[in-house]
Amino acid sequence: MKIPLLILIFFIASFTASATKPVKLYNELYRPQFHYSPDKNWQGDPNGLVYYKGEYHLFYQYNPFGNEWGFMHWGHAVSTDLVHWEQLPIALFPDNDSKDKEICTEYSGSGLVDENNVTGLQSGDEKTLLLFYTSQKCGQRLAYSNDKGRTWKKYEKNPIIPFDETDDARDPKVFWHEASKQYVMVIYRRPDNNDKLKGVSFYTSKNLINWELKNHIPGFFECPDLIELSVNRREDDKKWVLFDGDGSYVIGTFDGQKFTPETPKLPGDDGNNYYATQTWSNIPEKDGRTIQIAWMKGGEFPGMPFKGQMTFPCELSLKKFTEGVRLIRKPIKEIELLHGKGEVFENKNLIPGIDKNLTRGIKDDCLHIIGSFKVKTTDSFGFMVRSDKKQNGTEIMYNTAAKTLTCLGKSAVVEPVDGVVKLEILLDRSSIEIFANDGRVVMSSCFLPVENADGLVLYNTGGELFVEKLEVYPMKSIWPKEK
Repeated sequence: MKIPLLILIFFIASFTASATKPVKLYNELYRPQFHYSPDKNWQGDPNGLVYYKGEYHLFYQYNPFGNEWGFMHWGHAVSTDLVHWEQLPIALFPDNDSKDKEICTEYSGSGLVDENNVTGLQSGDEKTLLLFYTSQKCGQRLAYSNDKGRTWKKYEKNPIIPFDETDDARDPKVFWHEASKQYVMVIYRRPDNNDKLKGVSFYTSKNLINWELKNHIPGFFECPDLIELSVNRREDDKKWVLFDGDGSYVIGTFDGQKFTPETPKLPGDDGNNYYATQTWSNIPEKDGRTIQIAWMKGGEFPGMPFKGQMTFPCELSLKKFTEGVRLIRKPIKEIELLHGKGEVFENKNLIPGIDKNLTRGIKDDCLHIIGSFKVKTTDSFGFMVRSDKKQNGTEIMYNTAAKTLTCLGKSAVVEPVDGVVKLEILLDRSSIEIFANDGRVVMSSCFLPVENADGLVLYNTGGELFVEKLEVYPMKSIWPKEK
């Protein structure tokens, strides 16, 4: 009896050890596998996005003390491909040695390369990297780095724009305006403490230190961005796009001081969790892209060591439609670096009740799905993602009669083009991003799937659906395996 007893003790000990073994960092139940999140603690707005010498810098609102808003610092990560990220030490700490949850903490802002050393802050061969940020109730401030962003100093004559208790100014975005040969700062303000005047102010500067207020436009709230884009990729037809904090946007003209709207405010995202958009500065001309990222605000990550994640980086463009010029947003091409061996289906006619689930052999919790569907006579079609054996999961559904795409309680109108609806879906462990008709409509939402549910169901109801092409790729993790 001694040998069986020893075996029993061994198995009990092994089970106990495995049950108490902590999950590896970056492989937790709700940890995004190809979207950026910090190793631990609360993360918010993307800040200071700037490219320099092969590295994309991503700064972000960060609380190093826990999983709640407050005590804002700037976290920092870098990437050479906008896909794989290396988390670096905290870049910016609260000013005036503040220990307060809010006062003099590092609110949002932007980054820029001082190419011509107009600030006079360069020391050494490296160009100076600049970070413009709001020190809450302590003014607009400047930090700089002369070692490719590895260490940061505060400008000794901060603030560059003093705090004004009557305007609630915050979240400066700074860029070079070529036509007027000056730097421009767009910043959220509430002049005279008047809520009706909440909006975006425009400052200009020649040296990035001394700023002059030029104009103000109401109707915006927090985290502005202003970019110029070609229409239909024509260099002789360009428009300016002014973004609000929720990702909505207005298209118009900008002369270096004044923005003139040409459209009403339009939705930038129709999902549940999308906020504080920002685009990268100083991307090389030979690249030519305008790349944007956002915070998936409001996402829940119960039991996780972190709270917060970014959207996947996207390329922006403008396209002319019958209703006017509209913004297009699509995942950057570097997403293909993360593709595993995929499945491709072409020219499949699906009849309800006859055809089995076309994607029944696919099992994964992280997928890149690209499909082109001719709606034919179907009443509705879509996917059940992260489905279990009972086909319970999260539904992505297109209603043919209503022409609406619905997911996680949100809906958006998607007009078929020649009877075809295109869907591109980024499925991660805690988020779903849907790009319809080549990025004309986008829905970004966080969700909490059932553990161990990894099935994918393609369905259609009421009539035939023709699958012109469907590609499904399992996604590789961006995190080092040793972590």
